[in-house]
Amino acid sequence: MPKSLPLSALGIMLFCNVAWALNVVVSKVAVSTLGLPPLFYTVLRSVMVLAVLFPLLLRGRPARLPLVMLIGFAVTGGSFGLQFIGLQTATPSAVGIVNLAGAPLTVLFAVIFLGEEVRWRRRLGMALALGGVGLAIGAPSEAGDPVGLGFAFAGVLIGAFASVFVKRLEVGAVSLQAWAGLASLFVMLPATLLFETGQIAAVEGAPIAVAGCVLFAGLVVSVGAHSAYFRLFQAHDANLIVPLTLLTPLLTIAFGTWLTGDTIGWSLIVGGGLAIIGVAIIVIRPSRNIFKPLLVRPRL
Repeated sequence: MPKSLPLSALGIMLFCNVAWALNVVVSKVAVSTLGLPPLFYTVLRSVMVLAVLFPLLLRGRPARLPLVMLIGFAVTGGSFGLQFIGLQTATPSAVGIVNLAGAPLTVLFAVIFLGEEVRWRRRLGMALALGGVGLAIGAPSEAGDPVGLGFAFAGVLIGAFASVFVKRLEVGAVSLQAWAGLASLFVMLPATLLFETGQIAAVEGAPIAVAGCVLFAGLVVSVGAHSAYFRLFQAHDANLIVPLTLLTPLLTIAFGTWLTGDTIGWSLIVGGGLAIIGVAIIVIRPSRNIFKPLLVRPRL
């Protein structure tokens, strides 16, 4: 394998990081400014993903389909649905930092369920990452409602738990997106009808803006950025690709400050810095049991 990435790969990774960071801000706009119910927004995103990837469902059912759909739902609709609930009151910058908890939690679950070996360097990384995220969550005046951050953290927790089992599924990463979209639709459509109201009114209030958010989340991020990321991972060494995703939380903070007026205080700066250092330590260490593209954050 090459020792360094070509400029084309670096450009694609820059696109992915920008898309992922903007997606947090766009989701904030969707569920807060536009007033879309968060579970309903998850449904709309799943519909967009299915509209593009539906042909993959016709190629045949993967082995252990119920498990594929369960894990797919956890790392997509379940995880993102909770994050969207959190974004109703939490800032994009703080949610971007909370998402960094995915790496240490994934390693922790791999230790518990898959026998992953963790030496002192990754233990240090886990401690720094979780400590930094805890510091960010503990700054409610800067980060927004701590309850909202709690929902975002719950989404990361569920996604991290499911991520440790993705490597054992006999299905490609892009095909998993299609089946995950179907699973999310099956679960989230009844959920939004049972627990939420005002879906149609929110769409009618700003149809163009809602369509823009859904197109960006479903087409640009889920299909475009994620597919490009997984293709790069297949072509290059994981240790060259995965650390570059650490640009995402930095861009999320920058976009949150610029586009939604997030207040960035010292607690968020220090907490985010510690979390990024901790995650950097984790992702550069070899892993036997973890599907490394999903180590930094569940990205499907």
